[in-house]
Amino acid sequence: MVFGRSSSRRPVEPVTLKILVAGGFGVGKTTLVGAVSEIKPLRTEETLSEVGRPVDNTTGVENKTTTTVAMDFGRITLREDLVLYLFGTPGQDRFWFLWDELAQGALGAVVLADTRRLEDSFAAVDYFERRGIPFTVAVNCFEGADRFPAESVRAALDLDSEVPLLQCDARERESAKMVLVSVVEHAMARVEGQRPHATTT
Repeated sequence: MVFGRSSSRRPVEPVTLKILVAGGFGVGKTTLVGAVSEIKPLRTEETLSEVGRPVDNTTGVENKTTTTVAMDFGRITLREDLVLYLFGTPGQDRFWFLWDELAQGALGAVVLADTRRLEDSFAAVDYFERRGIPFTVAVNCFEGADRFPAESVRAALDLDSEVPLLQCDARERESAKMVLVSVVEHAMARVEGQRPHATTT
């Protein structure tokens, strides 16, 4: 009787990484997390109230009816050995006290931008620059929004040349996935660059 060799391959224990998805109010953070998450995303959305409208700047997103008040959470497996946990941050200034908690342990971040309201991205860009957290800027291409050359957007946001800048459609899984891949690659390159090189004697 011939016996085949039994497979003794152990399951791969994946590396898990934390990625933040940030940006201004109504820029598409919840949409991006929902588009790529392989689990039902956790959302903490509440209906916008008339009381909050004077506080929340809805210019350009007048049809928006809900807002994230704590975070969005999702998960995506990029490879068998690599899983990303996604944390979408709230966009309004009044919820910024949550950012420091969410940023703890993050490998990197996505800053979503809307060319109709680029100024809404300044605060997120400044936040990650000050804390040394690697980030990618992704311009969410809304229907009807003007398209600008990457150089113009980079100049308007005063981005360093090393910061990846790309366009995306936050509704499309593959488009959003490419943004996340860009963040991981950029963050890992930063980590490799910061490691001390071994010296020989």
